[in-house]
Amino acid sequence: MGANSSQTATQSASDTVSETEREFHHLTGFQRDLLVALADLEKPSGQTIKDQLEARLNKDITHGRLYPNLDTLVTEGFVDKGAIDRRTNYYAISKTGQDALAQYIEWASTHAED
Repeated sequence: MGANSSQTATQSASDTVSETEREFHHLTGFQRDLLVALADLEKPSGQTIKDQLEARLNKDITHGRLYPNLDTLVTEGFVDKGAIDRRTNYYAISKTGQDALAQYIEWASTHAED
């Protein structure tokens, strides 16, 4: 049981990472940009995220684009969402999101060298 259990646990962990990577690669470029912005911010509101991205991308971002994409990231487990007050939510990159972003950056830097 010892060797097989260990091997099964290792396989499960690597399968999970692979699934996270696959899910991350299915995100849109804008959703990836949101994760990068969230990695630099401490529980920002949607408006703070919007302001940050508009400054980085030098283009306007509508609420109709921002919030559905944040909701997708929350649903897929890349982002955590909580309440600041009755009207304002905060968003924070989750552990899954941090891991996926790190793996993506590693993958991108490896392929950029080719």
